[in-house]
Amino acid sequence: MYKVIKRFHDLQDATKTKSGTVYFEYNVGDTFPRKGREVSEERIAELAGDSNRQGVPLIKLVEEAENDSEAPAVPPKKKAAKNSKKESDAELDEKSGTDQEA
Repeated sequence: MYKVIKRFHDLQDATKTKSGTVYFEYNVGDTFPRKGREVSEERIAELAGDSNRQGVPLIKLVEEAENDSEAPAVPPKKKAAKNSKKESDAELDEKSGTDQEA
């Protein structure tokens, strides 16, 4: 897997639109190539070296964790149910031991 280390537009990954050609933009930290896209070893070497139009490496090889697919997923945090102000105040009063009813 490769990570983008310098922002660039991939001149070999373009979409034609009414207003012209739009090249796919890679930002720092993105995975290269994007999902569903295959590139040649020559293209990877070009982007990882300085023989591209920017003249500097744009991507670098990063090792994937061996057990990455076996890592437990982190469950999403649950949002607390919204309580009315009176209910919230009552709960706080119970915890603090005071009684403040209006």
